[in-house]
Amino acid sequence: MSKFTKEELDDALNILNSVIGRCEKAQQKFQQGASQHTLLKNRIKALYISKSLILNEDIENKYTEVELSKALPPVCSVISKCEKAQKKFKKDSYNYKHYEKMIKAMEISKSLIEAELNKRDYA
Repeated sequence: MSKFTKEELDDALNILNSVIGRCEKAQQKFQQGASQHTLLKNRIKALYISKSLILNEDIENKYTEVELSKALPPVCSVISKCEKAQKKFKKDSYNYKHYEKMIKAMEISKSLIEAELNKRDYA
């Protein structure tokens, strides 16, 4: 956890909370079983795992190694989508900076998930 500052973790947590809310709202628009619904379900689960890691919760009893492994692809997907969208804007624009914050939060999430998986591999 010491790899990131408290401010970075707080910013990431705020972004995760915002994204979780938007994903949960969007998920309601799709019928259960639809690919979009499943994609959002997996993304939401990954974001909740990330949130638990940032909050330093006892996730060893909360999430399995399989759940942690399955959380990486949705987080990586968000990073990829944000990087692609960010390229459409100038560096000094609001949108560019917004995506930069999202990417940073997702990079923190990815790093924490990977660290937890590594920790479990060596335990």
